[in-house]
Amino acid sequence: MKNARSQAAEIIRTLDARHRLCLTGTPLENHLGELWAQFDFLNPGFLGSAQDFTRRWRTPIEKHGDGLRAELLSRRLKPLLLRRRKEVVAQELPPKTTMLREVMLEGAQRDLYETVRSAMDEKVREAVARQGFRRSQIVILDALLKLRQVCCDPRLLPSAAARRVRVSAKLDLLMDLLPGLVEDGRRVLLFSQFTSMLGLIGEALDHADLPYLLLTGDSRDRATSIRSFQAGAVPIFLISLKAGGVGLNLTA
Repeated sequence: MKNARSQAAEIIRTLDARHRLCLTGTPLENHLGELWAQFDFLNPGFLGSAQDFTRRWRTPIEKHGDGLRAELLSRRLKPLLLRRRKEVVAQELPPKTTMLREVMLEGAQRDLYETVRSAMDEKVREAVARQGFRRSQIVILDALLKLRQVCCDPRLLPSAAARRVRVSAKLDLLMDLLPGLVEDGRRVLLFSQFTSMLGLIGEALDHADLPYLLLTGDSRDRATSIRSFQAGAVPIFLISLKAGGVGLNLTA
């Protein structure tokens, strides 16, 4: 229902109920419009119309980085939000440790990145010059998507030339890390927006003889995969962001 224009959201808003409650682990994933959609169901008019919300909050915060406006919106919503943190509901879990690993692109993958970057830079500039920034957002998002795909694995791109590049710095690093983690008895969750990337990771895991489970929007027996991971039967769980963002509770 976070997509206010979807048929599901429109139907949900017609429900006649004395009390309304939204339960979500990700109230905001992509943009502030998702937050508006949820509050439009909970308390219609509280944040104004979609157009008013965009003018007053989304544009200043998302496009201009207005920190004061973001703080004001947070204060406005705070009385209506209840956030349960891990240390309150799952005290048995250890604290989270964040480690960032920078991966440098090299060789053919770096060359491909520069080729795609140059081509998309020209395409974006032409689109903005022809129809303005606002009407060029699809072109801009497509450019960013292609660059992200190159960084993940060149084989995600549809062109035959890109698919011939068999170098992936991220995948190589991942496959260097995973055997040691599994040997140490660690449990590993791997998330990706690209289900095709999960497929490539799965192929590499098969080649390395490392067992894994896969959860995507196409998975039919979701519950069995979750139970297997929770029970410790398989150490690695590949999960698409879309499938993992709905009704998934893993504590193993």
